[in-house]
Amino acid sequence: MSPALATDPLTRKQAAEYLGLSPVTLARWATTGRGPRYSRSGDHRGKCWYRIEDLDRWLRDRQVEPEQ
Repeated sequence: MSPALATDPLTRKQAAEYLGLSPVTLARWATTGRGPRYSRSGDHRGKCWYRIEDLDRWLRDRQVEPEQ
């Protein structure tokens, strides 16, 4: 990932890399509501942007505690 400020939004490709997913998986999850929160520029074909804090929140919400 290219260097960016922590507050800069990430492209779908960058967000997928950050999460360890493929951009196709992230795009598919965006259509089903399963993926992390994102913003879209323009109409339904506009570019998607992800904030790191939203990606981190999405990961935290999916943490699983090991069974004892």
